[in-house]
Amino acid sequence: MQRIKVFLKESQTEFKKVTWPNFQILKRSTVAVIFLMILMAIYFGIIDVIFSRMLHLFAR
Repeated sequence: MQRIKVFLKESQTEFKKVTWPNFQILKRSTVAVIFLMILMAIYFGIIDVIFSRMLHLFAR
């Protein structure tokens, strides 16, 4: 039980050292992540369609 208390106290101390982003930076980062995820989904979707069609052609 003592180890848990020490861990929680040390965690609280470390959280006070963290520099948290302001709302503007957080919003920009979120938009960038969403945009990149959409681009990656489109890219992998196109690659999937290409390989599926190639596999379909060779499997005949």
